[in-house]
Amino acid sequence: MSLHKVKIVSKSHHEVPAYQTAGSSGMDVRAVLETPLTLAPMQRVLVPTGIFLEMDQSLECQVRPRSGLALKKGLTVLNTPGTIDADYRGEIGVILVNLSADEVTITDGERIAQLVFCKVEKVNLIQVQELSSSERGEGGFGSTGTK
Repeated sequence: MSLHKVKIVSKSHHEVPAYQTAGSSGMDVRAVLETPLTLAPMQRVLVPTGIFLEMDQSLECQVRPRSGLALKKGLTVLNTPGTIDADYRGEIGVILVNLSADEVTITDGERIAQLVFCKVEKVNLIQVQELSSSERGEGGFGSTGTK
């Protein structure tokens, strides 16, 4: 398997993101905090990671929630998946939201999200007056039923 090369600058004192197992799709990213950060229920915050990326124009990096953090603490990535475009060179920040009924504290070095790299398909939009018909038509939002 051929791997894309992605350049990384780490201004974090933590290890750089890495796949934890051979079958992992995402790399865990860690919070970089001077002091612990406590989120009240329904509070959202941008958490710095100290990570900067440069990738091929055919890729995007998606910031996704960690399932264990969501289940155990009620923390998730608010704009999931967050998209890091190939031409962005700033620090990766993770927008976390506390969906639990309790305060949740994030500490320095805690794994807060995962980074998943995906191929991007570019398209040319062609403006037309109407679209061809299909079996589904305009049915959406549950139009195919629940069972």
